[in-house]
Amino acid sequence: MAELPRGSHVGVLSSLFPSSVQPNSGLFVRERMFRVARRLPLFVVAPTPWFPYQEWIREYWKKPYFRPGAPEYEEQQGIPVWYPRFLSVPGVFKNCDGWTMALAAHRRFAAMRHAGHLDLIDAHFGYPDGYAAILIGRRLGVPVTITLRGSEVRLAHDPFLGPKLREALMGATKVFTVCESLRQFAVDLGVPGERAEVIGNGVDAGRFRPRDRNAARAALGVPLDAPVLISVGWLVEGKGYHRVIEVLPELVRRWPGLVYLIVGGGSPAGNDRAALEAQIERLGLKETVRFLGELPPGDLPGPLSAADVFVLATRSEGWANVFLEAMACGLPVVTTDVGGNREVVSRPELGVVVPFGEPLALEAALDRALSRPWDRAAIRRYAESNSWDGRIDRLCRVFTELTGRTARE
Repeated sequence: MAELPRGSHVGVLSSLFPSSVQPNSGLFVRERMFRVARRLPLFVVAPTPWFPYQEWIREYWKKPYFRPGAPEYEEQQGIPVWYPRFLSVPGVFKNCDGWTMALAAHRRFAAMRHAGHLDLIDAHFGYPDGYAAILIGRRLGVPVTITLRGSEVRLAHDPFLGPKLREALMGATKVFTVCESLRQFAVDLGVPGERAEVIGNGVDAGRFRPRDRNAARAALGVPLDAPVLISVGWLVEGKGYHRVIEVLPELVRRWPGLVYLIVGGGSPAGNDRAALEAQIERLGLKETVRFLGELPPGDLPGPLSAADVFVLATRSEGWANVFLEAMACGLPVVTTDVGGNREVVSRPELGVVVPFGEPLALEAALDRALSRPWDRAAIRRYAESNSWDGRIDRLCRVFTELTGRTARE
């Protein structure tokens, strides 16, 4: 294990975190917290759901992305990351996941506390992660912060999980949210306003920047004069690729040669590629839609630079990093009015926000986005104004205030 320096030690708890097995899982958590690690000593505990028959489920039900597992331990960029397994029965007894996650993670947090390397637990997602964090925090006598990222809105209406989510939020010393709509959601659940703070995600504008458009298109075999749409994300229903595909036939009639690029692969929640391919076949769009597969973040600026408009007809969202990444490459964004989307696409010169579930509105917005001239330099400047620096300053300030310690004692 890497030696941690003295100071205000932060232990991150997140069941969604990259590993050598799932390198693109939870990148937004790592992007945020590894920047904190440049200022404060930090370690990560990333519990992995486990069930005795999950390998059988993967093979029998043909779900290769279902719970692929993780190594026991990795060191990433000099940061120690542990992946303890916690018992989680697929589809049932979800109200027990918080307890089993706490049991699995407690040993590591207790060891780090005993060694003087734990002053605060920072959990990501309200349940089960946040719930597990407050159980461990109470046992070890350390403050707990919880970051809400959007999935909690659905959980709040669950008769079994909703009360545990509220218990987690009320037990947290501080609740961070990635957008204002989630902060208001937390307050509506009973969190005092002074304990809820918006700290959105940022963008690495050095990594995400426009590349030569013609070269980017040539690399993908896309005609230089083609209108190009692009979406990036896991191939799951909630991301809304099927909603975009639904409106493509009419757009293709207006925009001959239109190309729709889809970047992404399956996730532990599923893989909708087969269903999307069937829809494409049914609508006669085989020459229009192209799947580029899952790409590492460093490769995304190429396809983004080849496109004219970024689109994501998502069902729910917190603060979508991918919007800022697209904007950093000069792309306007067309998306649905859910979660924090309107907070990111906050002005008409950045893109168009349409009501969710209205295909005619989505079709019209994409048509307008392809038609109008965009000030792509101004779009990039907006992305640059949402860099990580200010957000990490605020996070570290809260962490040190809660622990009463600094990064270098």
